[in-house]
Amino acid sequence: MAVRRPGGGIQQPLPSAAQVLDRVLDGRPLLALLRNLPIARTVALAEAVWDTGLGTVAVPLHAPSSREALAAVARLAAERGEVPAAAGVLTPDLVPIAKQAGAAITLAPGFDLDVLRVSLAAGLPHIPGAATATEIQHAYRAGCRWLSIFPAAPLGADWLRDLHESFPGLSLIATGGVTSANAADFRLAGARCLGVDNALLAPGGLAAVVAALG
Repeated sequence: MAVRRPGGGIQQPLPSAAQVLDRVLDGRPLLALLRNLPIARTVALAEAVWDTGLGTVAVPLHAPSSREALAAVARLAAERGEVPAAAGVLTPDLVPIAKQAGAAITLAPGFDLDVLRVSLAAGLPHIPGAATATEIQHAYRAGCRWLSIFPAAPLGADWLRDLHESFPGLSLIATGGVTSANAADFRLAGARCLGVDNALLAPGGLAAVVAALG
């Protein structure tokens, strides 16, 4: 619903976090998680992912050097019109670090209400992780409509399919152990996006994952 500005005129409401994520991730089934790589390789791989037209890039904040890598990716993303994300945002204090480095989205492997609140207050849509129906329901009630289902590979595509059928209104990202060998299975099970990390690092890894996405 639009609101009237003081002094006249109509101010359009800001898009919700879900709307922002829909816009950024729609038609991009690959979420590349570039963890613990040298800055130059992180940037080069980020550019290769964007060149496919199918990917979004997230840099996990696991070490001080990863913050520099995120900042480098964010600078390149601004030049290319891409949207960078910060993964591994486990605690609220990492949110301002992610924002200062240039991230526009935060992700975590689990659901923490404080991280969600701080991230949204900073203007950063947040994608929490979940592994059970109870965790998913808590995140849903907190307003989350995109979730990272982690760890995906050990639990399998059938498990994700059951979650997808139970929560049809959610957009699920299969994360953890996703490779070119199981990517198609997770997509068929209902994953809207795949969080891929190590599978991208081997020679030809990115091409293999892209080919598996069809």
